Amino acid sequence: MSIPSILKSTVVALAVVAGGPLLAQGTPIDAAAFDALVAQGPVADAASIASSTWASKIKQSGTLRLGATQTSNLFSLLNEKDGKIRGFDAGLAQLITRYILGDAGKYRFTQVTSSTREQVLINDQVDMVFATYSITPARAEKISFAGPYYTSQAGVLVKAKNQDIQSIKDLAGKKVATQAGSTGPSILAQYAPKAVVQEFQTHQEALDGLRQGRVDAYVTDYTLLLNALSLGTGDTKLAGEPFGAQDPYGVGLPKGSDGVAFVNAFLKKLQSDGTWAKLWTISIGQRTGSTDVPTPPAIP
Repeated sequence: MSIPSILKSTVVALAVVAGGPLLAQGTPIDAAAFDALVAQGPVADAASIASSTWASKIKQSGTLRLGATQTSNLFSLLNEKDGKIRGFDAGLAQLITRYILGDAGKYRFTQVTSSTREQVLINDQVDMVFATYSITPARAEKISFAGPYYTSQAGVLVKAKNQDIQSIKDLAGKKVATQAGSTGPSILAQYAPKAVVQEFQTHQEALDGLRQGRVDAYVTDYTLLLNALSLGTGDTKLAGEPFGAQDPYGVGLPKGSDGVAFVNAFLKKLQSDGTWAKLWTISIGQRTGSTDVPTPPAIP
């Protein structure tokens, strides 16, 4: 099974028995480097803003309404000491806030879950959703996606001492957690149809279910499982390699929004000027012992 290039550099570092020297440290993000990178992000000129109704509306309001999470260690985690959210998704969201408004802090945060991401866009509660948001045909019927800006696959997480489950092939008859409203239920239906599936509302609830022994395994996006391992608690491990189709992450936008073209142009700019690679290194690479920066996915 091939592993997408964007995961290869983290698989080597984290697909080991949990509790090794690296994982025991639970390496925190370099907050100063993250903040400096965001502060140096590009700012759109007036013509670029004017070319997009979506961006113009945000510019006029003076605030970007962001749907996101704050519990994802590598992608979007709240630091309760300084009140700032940092990680790969958080960095991209703050960079586009700066790109439109000239100030990365001018966003209003709305917590979303796998089950609420479409609805907050449909209800016009947010301007965009940045939340390891997999692009799927069903979701694309309700909203629009910019990107992809990252790709993943699915993975299996088990307790560190579990020897019975070595891969997705060992889940028949096992109690398996996944997130409601995510791609997890359909993935399990395809790859482990005999698993006893239990759906949880959030990643943390599913992870707690595994740690407390209420389920035998947790299947979800591989990147979310890397989040769990990067915390360095040592009580969980990956069972086998990532599996299934490549899972592209996109930026959720209102259906039919011309913000798609605007955000895609922004993402391409970050790829070409090296910001994407620097953000990946600070948010993920340095914290997982990975030095091989992946190639970002192609953007239409």
